Amino acid sequence: MCFLFLVTNICACPGFIGVAHCSIAFLLGKQAIFNYLTCMLRVTKIMLFSLLFGCKSVQRLALPARLDTAITGRQLYQQIGAMNQEQREPIIVREILNGNVPGFMKRFVPVHVKFTDSVTGKIYTATYFVLPDYLMVGSDDDFARVPLTPMAAQKIADSLHCFLPTRKMVDDIYAAAKVKLEPVPLFAYRDSALTFYHHHLIIEGQRQGKKGLIAGIKKDVVLSSKVKTDGRPNRVAIYGWHQTGGAPIQPLYTGHVNWYVDYSHGIRLVYQTILVNGKKYNYTEILQHPLLKQLLCDEADCSFWRYGVE
Repeated sequence: MCFLFLVTNICACPGFIGVAHCSIAFLLGKQAIFNYLTCMLRVTKIMLFSLLFGCKSVQRLALPARLDTAITGRQLYQQIGAMNQEQREPIIVREILNGNVPGFMKRFVPVHVKFTDSVTGKIYTATYFVLPDYLMVGSDDDFARVPLTPMAAQKIADSLHCFLPTRKMVDDIYAAAKVKLEPVPLFAYRDSALTFYHHHLIIEGQRQGKKGLIAGIKKDVVLSSKVKTDGRPNRVAIYGWHQTGGAPIQPLYTGHVNWYVDYSHGIRLVYQTILVNGKKYNYTEILQHPLLKQLLCDEADCSFWRYGVE
């Protein structure tokens, strides 16, 4: 697909059917040379964009191929159903980093945001890439979402050149989502792995095979300066679980200790390289920038970039 797109643009250059005609340019005069140089500039830009954001680059998660012998989502929960958080999380992290995720979860989805500088009137646009769903284990036919602590989530994110979203990003992802489902709260055994799987099955019943960027099904574990300023140590920030009208059930909250995780928590990964007005930035550069941080963060202090992994 990328090759065909490139060839189509080469062949569209005025006066040329392909690169093989370049030598003819010098026989046709200055205008033909100008047309050729213009064509080559266009092709170069397309090639650079394809390298940065094309078929083989940031749009795919850097994981090995899933083994045919890997456990399914159902088998995972049969294995970890009676385990506590400390016992099950190493298993989940290992399965994900070994490539045991559905194929549709290995391709990122672009989210586009923008803002206008109130002083200069300049418009800043950004594109960042997110996974279409929350972290899960299994095959395309049998997978299961896996709530995790921020420590386990950060370990996976670090390994895959990703980061966790902010509150603003969760809102923007919800706005961009193709599939928006109504939250379904549960009340018994909230931190049990069996409840995790029960909630996953409820979501799948709601989804009914709909495909695309999904939102509204989990509270996101997010980056927030409140983790630093809470006053209590070892916090996790959660936010989201938007209702179909757009309002989140869960405001930004740091009331839980970081080892607590329940069925409603979800981990959405975002690729660390972001395009702003045609230029590449690491997400930490944007969060440090006094102006550009507005693209990703709506807090006064946006300097909390990651959780510890211990």
